[in-house]
Amino acid sequence: MMWDGGFHSRRRFLQGTAGCLLAPPWLAVAGNAHGAPGNTTAAPLAAGLQGRLYKTLKRGMVKVTGSWTDVLQAVKLAGFDGLELDSPGIAVNEVRKAIAETGLPVDGTVCGSHWKIRHSSPQADERATALEHLRTALRETHAVGGHSVLLVVGHGKDGPEDVIWRRSIDNIAQAVPLAAQLGVAIVIENVWNEFLYDHAGGTNQTADKFARYVDEFQSPWVGMQFDIGNHWKYGDPAAWIRTLGKRIIKLDVKGFSRVNSEFTPITGGDIEWGAVRQALLDIGYFGWVAAEVEGGGPQELRQIAQEMDQVFGLSSKDA
Repeated sequence: MMWDGGFHSRRRFLQGTAGCLLAPPWLAVAGNAHGAPGNTTAAPLAAGLQGRLYKTLKRGMVKVTGSWTDVLQAVKLAGFDGLELDSPGIAVNEVRKAIAETGLPVDGTVCGSHWKIRHSSPQADERATALEHLRTALRETHAVGGHSVLLVVGHGKDGPEDVIWRRSIDNIAQAVPLAAQLGVAIVIENVWNEFLYDHAGGTNQTADKFARYVDEFQSPWVGMQFDIGNHWKYGDPAAWIRTLGKRIIKLDVKGFSRVNSEFTPITGGDIEWGAVRQALLDIGYFGWVAAEVEGGGPQELRQIAQEMDQVFGLSSKDA
């Protein structure tokens, strides 16, 4: 089931009124819902991605001791614009206090239980728990001012693809009304979970199944947190970006080497970053991009921020 005309109208309305409503950046993109390049006069293509991307990273990467204020301050000084937390389990009051003291926002969260407690599980009680955790993550994310919850939707080991498809969509869909009410998007990550791609397949695979899967929700509050490095092993990230288009609400970034078949630092590996940058411009993307690599202390975090600047063609003043 694809988006209907009513959905297209709602999507265009959200995009057109984003500035007035102070909606998150991902609702203010140019172009149409299926990813055709649109009006980019707000940030000319000649300027590249400068001014379009906000750098964030995963909480587990930050090896800094102390209070939440210490953590957020270290992230800010390293050159990042935000931080993604794990949920459920956020110390909401402490985090809100730290945000106020540092001025660094929490842009979103990762639903931390999604690998073990899956929406695709054959067990109804496990799916119910997965739904409860997703709803809690949406509420906690909203409470700290974030606008997205990253979700792994299931795993191929839970059954045939068509069964996992229907089972996971039916379960996740029950959380979409809450996502819309709170203004927090459910963002699906492309991961090595043996679903929506052929895990034993070659490097010429497409993002078509991911696009159809997202479309079934018929909601602007469900999209992709597209991980640029995760499927370089299986397909062309630039082509996937163009296929997914405006379904991409956020980005994850890491490096990957096809030669050695292993993940690398962001500037390692052999990803064609020039093609990735052009594809992001072609779909009119701007918004958050989250590092997902080995972290460390202040020095390592600064290096990661600088590597993000390098592959996306940004200057340090964007930090």
